[in-house]
Amino acid sequence: MPHPATAAAVTAADAGFPALVERLKALVRIPSCSFPGFDHAEVARSAVATADWLRAVGMPVVDIITPPGVLPYVVGEDRRAGPGAPTVLLYAHHDVQPPLRREVWSSDPFDPVEREGRLYGRGAADDKAGIAVIASALAAWGGTPPVNVVVLIEGEEESGSHHMADFIAAHRARLQADALVIADLANVDTGVPSLTASLRGHVGIEIELRALRAPLHSGMWGGAVPDPVMALCRMIAGLTDERGRIRVPGILDRVRGPTADERADLGRVPYDPERFAELAGLLPGHPPLPDGATLHERLWRVPALAVNGIQAGTRGQVGNVVMDAAWARIGIRIVPDQRPEEVRDLLTAWLRTQVPDGMQLAITDASHGAPWATATGHPAFAAMRRSLAAGYGREPVTIGCGASIPFVQAMTEALGGIPALLIGVEDPACAAHAENESVHLGDLRSACRSLAAFLGHAADGW
Repeated sequence: MPHPATAAAVTAADAGFPALVERLKALVRIPSCSFPGFDHAEVARSAVATADWLRAVGMPVVDIITPPGVLPYVVGEDRRAGPGAPTVLLYAHHDVQPPLRREVWSSDPFDPVEREGRLYGRGAADDKAGIAVIASALAAWGGTPPVNVVVLIEGEEESGSHHMADFIAAHRARLQADALVIADLANVDTGVPSLTASLRGHVGIEIELRALRAPLHSGMWGGAVPDPVMALCRMIAGLTDERGRIRVPGILDRVRGPTADERADLGRVPYDPERFAELAGLLPGHPPLPDGATLHERLWRVPALAVNGIQAGTRGQVGNVVMDAAWARIGIRIVPDQRPEEVRDLLTAWLRTQVPDGMQLAITDASHGAPWATATGHPAFAAMRRSLAAGYGREPVTIGCGASIPFVQAMTEALGGIPALLIGVEDPACAAHAENESVHLGDLRSACRSLAAFLGHAADGW
């Protein structure tokens, strides 16, 4: 039987939504970028604002925890439901990406503006909206949720969550829960509630190919000395075939294709090729797009290699020279069953076999993170599906995500293998990490309703 107050909580989330948006705007105004070189006092200020918000919605214990050399976490606890009730751990993060090119923004990135049903501002979607959803759900239950709740709001997710494992180890007893809800993901499309069951991992390396001690005049030396830029281009081009499939030996060995049932599920995820092309910004004359099942398989179940950056000289400041060296950053999004260290080693070993005679290759490990996937048979997933249906007014879909959240696997394992339910309010139009980031206010309202409902369903034992 549903908790008798669940419907009232959903209604309360609706009623409190206008005030919630104003509080979200206040949080977005704080430029809490966790990247090196930005003012980390603003991250501390956003932690204070987040903690104040949790206290305002009735959370009785809220602490700001700042280990040495670490940006602040906000931890809240409400265990008044008692030892017989489930405990839900709710996660979001209060730090944001850099604003990038301010001249590209249609409005100031830290002065949130509502326009055509969306709220624009850095962090409006990723992930201060996640904080708003959590605060809304707690407020909807009058500050006394029917389950025990622990809230963890991180302050350095966008810069890599490098201290998360140590933080969890230090505070494991306080964070212990029966289920984890991460409010930092996306819906497959606007208005389509989505539950994410897999994440790609990532491997990133930087390479420098050097052929000369210094650049040389191309008129006096060109044709007689090796060109490291051309050589690097050939090496990079050899990483994939004409279809973009990675051709480095061994990298695809652990990749499992979807079963027939899984492929059928991929085909049921909403997909409009024209809308996809528009949202991706594909130029006219692009190759035909595949069917939905194939496209989603490529996004969620197939590794993808990208050249994140390439450089030889400085644009606009290079004359007629043969460059001495060329640099590139290469990233691979890896899928469940692949191991980041193994992929990195295979990639670097293959690149070393491609170095032309007389050139020197330097490789730096830039970043790596493991992929993640979960079975969805735990009753908490059924409860979340019911909650999303109640919040959005339509049945949810189960999806993968091509991006990475490196700490998910470590966090669930450290807390005893608890189920992780990944939800969020980003959509294809939200421009997270780019200029003109925004959140769809209709989806934000629906997500608030959904999490309020989930707390009620969790009180029923899922």
